[in-house]
Amino acid sequence: MAKTQSQTSPVVILAAAGLLVVVAVPFLFILLQAVYPQLGRGSLAAPFSALAAAFADPKLIGMTGNTLLLGVAVALLSALVAVPLAVMRALFRVPGALLWDVLFLIPFMIPPYIATLGWIMTLQPRGYLYQLLGFDLAGFLFSVPGIVFVMMLNAFPVIYFAVSRTVEAVGARYADVGRVFGATPLRAFWRITLPLSTPGLAASLLLVFSMAIEEYGTPAALGRRAGFDVLVTAIDLRVSDWPIDLPGAAILSLVLVALSFGAFLLQRWILTRKNWQTTTGKPQGGAKRALGPWTVPVVALFALVGFVATILPLLAILATALSRTISGGLAWQNMGLNNFAAILTDSTGALRALGTSLTLGVATALFAGLLGAVSAYAVVKSRARGRGLLDVLTILPSALPGIVVAVGLILAWNQPWLPMTPYNTVFILLLAYCCILLPQPVRYATAAFHQVGDNLEAAARVFGARPMVAFRRILLPLIAPSLLASMLLVFAVATRELVASVVVAPVGVRTISTYIWRQFEQGSVGLGMAMAFVTIIITTALPLIVLSLMGRRGNLL
Repeated sequence: MAKTQSQTSPVVILAAAGLLVVVAVPFLFILLQAVYPQLGRGSLAAPFSALAAAFADPKLIGMTGNTLLLGVAVALLSALVAVPLAVMRALFRVPGALLWDVLFLIPFMIPPYIATLGWIMTLQPRGYLYQLLGFDLAGFLFSVPGIVFVMMLNAFPVIYFAVSRTVEAVGARYADVGRVFGATPLRAFWRITLPLSTPGLAASLLLVFSMAIEEYGTPAALGRRAGFDVLVTAIDLRVSDWPIDLPGAAILSLVLVALSFGAFLLQRWILTRKNWQTTTGKPQGGAKRALGPWTVPVVALFALVGFVATILPLLAILATALSRTISGGLAWQNMGLNNFAAILTDSTGALRALGTSLTLGVATALFAGLLGAVSAYAVVKSRARGRGLLDVLTILPSALPGIVVAVGLILAWNQPWLPMTPYNTVFILLLAYCCILLPQPVRYATAAFHQVGDNLEAAARVFGARPMVAFRRILLPLIAPSLLASMLLVFAVATRELVASVVVAPVGVRTISTYIWRQFEQGSVGLGMAMAFVTIIITTALPLIVLSLMGRRGNLL
């Protein structure tokens, strides 16, 4: 009953309109650019002529294979680290659980290119590690395993937060039923709890895979020295080096789309094979158990991961920010607060950039969260015509590198015949961030909707609730924990997004990432690191406040 009426639901209409503006329009222009290479000159001449040249490039197969290898390796290694931590966090009373959540959230607040530079300064020949302990791990860092390791440290929180919330929602009650009938604890978890957590695990694995194949900073900084070329760096080469090759960049982007869709279809096949619904979808935090003799080993494991993923990069960033000169190394006489003083006095425009990025981060989290929730509802809970197309639009951004999204937005909104356009305003940055980060709330909300039965909405509709009221009063509160976690991640990533910001930021508008980027270009590495450190500290405050409020409610994080 509910699904039939939801075909004309305003929730579905809202999702379709939002996805059309945020995703479909820039992607359409990317597609047109790939087909019509002269589109930028206002001509539709010589269609498909650029495809042959792009696919004739002998490096294409190698770059595609490297991209696929990188995505799979980062996703598997992230799962290997995150799933055990998430399961322990969800089912047991881990001492300092909130502290571990915050520590694992911080890697998202460290821009990947900054974290990578921190690892370079730590592990490179005569880096911080060599200065302190005499070890030189440059050979490992500038290798494929080193690239995967650094990217995993940035990506594993996605799986940690998704799986921990999903397992928490499932709880241990179903496994307890299995144990009543003779199953061992391990068998009950493997056969009951873990399968019921499949939606969250599959969704987060897809997100990590997508993040890995579209990440630019780490492959660019480490991969080139290791001779490891991927599609994203090739796209950047085509849009940044003269002569600019927009059709070639668009075609390589379509190859990325194909890879991402392969992962998406695999995820969808997994989610549609069985029914993953639980009774209420509510977390079962009150049923957590004590770790007993495993307390010390578990806490040690959390501490080790937190130290390597968060503390070490932060120390490297702080050491660089405090250094008067990079060549001076870790010496007391080389340390000072000059870079922080320059930030706080706004002598270089740092505070204005900070305010712009924080405002855009909050706006992106709210807009992308709302659009992600209604889009997931349209795909999972409605039977509206075209919901398959809406599902495609929700996954598209994860396959588009930020720089390609930016190019698509420029092509779409810089047309002279438009009566109004967000181009050359801060709204173009908001559109770019929402498009790039939309998959996160969509996938989290999708996983949550799969666990909420249709009977709750149907009951509300029987008693006269309109579709929007049923969505707002019943479904939205049930998926709120997963949705809010994804919005926190969106905020953290949006405040430090680099590539799209560099391309579409209006003249005179600086964000945190463009400010840091300019400092590196000008050779002021210490000032850039100081800005990065201040940003990490400030952007940690909001999640801490949110987590604290949710902690009073007695469950989630």
